Amino acid sequence: MCSLCGVLGGNEHWTDAVARPGVYTRNVERIDRRRERARRVAAANRILSAFGMSLSDWQGSSFVIATRTGKSEIIEDLGHLWPAAERLSGRPCDPLDPALIARMEAADG
Repeated sequence: MCSLCGVLGGNEHWTDAVARPGVYTRNVERIDRRRERARRVAAANRILSAFGMSLSDWQGSSFVIATRTGKSEIIEDLGHLWPAAERLSGRPCDPLDPALIARMEAADG
């Protein structure tokens, strides 16, 4: 998504399932949006664990990414996740790395 749409769209990140005119979402109720947010955090944690990090929701408005050694950073939305992960770890963090995906698929099977 281009940055202009992010500016025009309001305060929410474009990936957030927020009910507003012109936006389709199944998550009309607040509890549904929180549940979806928790699912996204769980999915991110599955990948982040391979890099020695974790993500937590902070009051439904931000996220906290942390390393196992205690370094942490608050991020506004999931669009900032991977750059923050790279800053905290000091190394590239590619969630689409074929070797990482293969390890995760092997663990599932």
